[in-house]
Amino acid sequence: MDSFPAQPAVAAANPAIETLPEYPHPHLGLRPARAVIAVCVSGIFAFLNLYSTQPLLPLFSHIFHASEAMVGLTISASTLAVALAAPLFGAFTERLSRKRVIVFSVIALAIPTLLAATSPGLHTLIFWRFVQGLALPGIFATIITYVGEEWRRESIALAMSFYVSSTAMGGFLGRYISGIVADSLGWRWSFVVLGILTLIGGVMIARWLPRESPRPPHHAVASAHGLRVALSHFRNTRLLATFAVGFGMLFTLVATFTYVTFYLAAPPFRLSTVGLSNLFAIYLIGLAVTPLGGVLVTRVGMRRGILFAIGCCFAGELLTLSHSLWIVILLGLGLVCTGVFMAQSTAASYLRMAAPSGARVSAAGLYLSCYYIGGTVGGVVPGWIWRFGRWPACVGLTEVVLLGILIAALAGWSNAAWSAH
Repeated sequence: MDSFPAQPAVAAANPAIETLPEYPHPHLGLRPARAVIAVCVSGIFAFLNLYSTQPLLPLFSHIFHASEAMVGLTISASTLAVALAAPLFGAFTERLSRKRVIVFSVIALAIPTLLAATSPGLHTLIFWRFVQGLALPGIFATIITYVGEEWRRESIALAMSFYVSSTAMGGFLGRYISGIVADSLGWRWSFVVLGILTLIGGVMIARWLPRESPRPPHHAVASAHGLRVALSHFRNTRLLATFAVGFGMLFTLVATFTYVTFYLAAPPFRLSTVGLSNLFAIYLIGLAVTPLGGVLVTRVGMRRGILFAIGCCFAGELLTLSHSLWIVILLGLGLVCTGVFMAQSTAASYLRMAAPSGARVSAAGLYLSCYYIGGTVGGVVPGWIWRFGRWPACVGLTEVVLLGILIAALAGWSNAAWSAH
C-alpha cells in the first residue's frame, strides 16, 4: 500500500527535507475513529460557508440589479481573503496548538456569517463575505498539517482523501441549505442558519479532535523565523509546481460552478434557485470518488494520479457544452468534481513530502494562498469573458488554465517522488 518513496529517497532529491520524526502515537489507517470524524467535521463546516452564495447568484443579480461579475464577488471576496490571510496563519501559528487554532477559527467564522444576514446591500454583503474568508485559513492550513503530522506516511493519502471528501459534503450542504432557505424564507435567513450550524460545528470539533502529538524542539526553532522560512519555499521547485496545481484546481472549480449557474438559469434549461441548489448534489460524487482516488494514488503513484485528475477536468469541461441537462450535470460537472477532488488530495499529500520539516504549516499556508488566489481569479475573470462568448468562452478559458497546470506538474514533479514504488 505504501506508494510513496522511502523518506531517505525524498531527502536525497531535496536536501531541505529532513527525515520525518516518528511521533509517540501516530494514527494507523483510519484510527482512532473520533480523530477521523473530527477532521471530517472541520472540512464540512469550513466549506459550509465558503461557496454558499453560488446558487443565489442569479437571485442576487435580480435583487441588487448587478452584473454577473459583480455578484460573483460574493465568492471572490471570500477566496481573496483566504489567499491574503493563509500565509500569515502559516508563518505565525507554527508553534501554536493545532487543535486550538482550528477550534478558534471555526467559532470566529460564525460571527461574520451571522452578520452577513444584516447586510443592507450588495457591497456590505461582499464585505462580510471577505471577513468570513479571513477566518478560514486557520482551519484549512492547520488541518492539512494536522493530518500530515498525526498519521503515518503510508496512511496520509487515504486520511487526506477522507478530509477532501468531507469538504465536498460541506460544499454541497452549504449551497443546498442556502438555496432552500433563501427560496422559503429569504436570502438573509440562509446566513442565519449557516452561522448557527457553524457554531455547533466548533463545539463538535472541540470535543472530538484529539490534541496533537508533542512536536520536537526543532519545530519551534524553525517557526521563530516566520516569514523568512515561508519565503524560502519559493526556491523549492517542487512546492512551486504544487502551488501552481492548487491555483489551477480552484480556478477550475470556482469558474465552473459559479458561471454554470447563469448558463443553467437561462434557456433552454431555465433552472430555478432551488433547482440550482439541487445541482450541487453532484458534489456528493466526491464522497465516493476521492477516497477511491486516494487508494489509486497509493498504488499508481502521484504522477499518474495527477495526470488522470487533470484529464477528468478537461473532458468534463467539454461535456458541459452539451444542451442536455443530464450530460451537463452527471457527465460534465461530475467529471470536473472527480478531477478536482482527486487533484486536491494528491497535491495536499505531495505537499507534506515537498515541504521541509518544521515549516509545513507555512508551506500549507502558501499553498492555500495560491489555491485561493486561483479561486479569486476564477470568480472574476470568467465574468469578463462571459460578455464576449458566454459559457463556451468560459470553458475555453478554463481549458487553457488546465493545460498550463498540467505542464507545471510535469516540469516540477519530475523526480523520484513521481514513482509508485
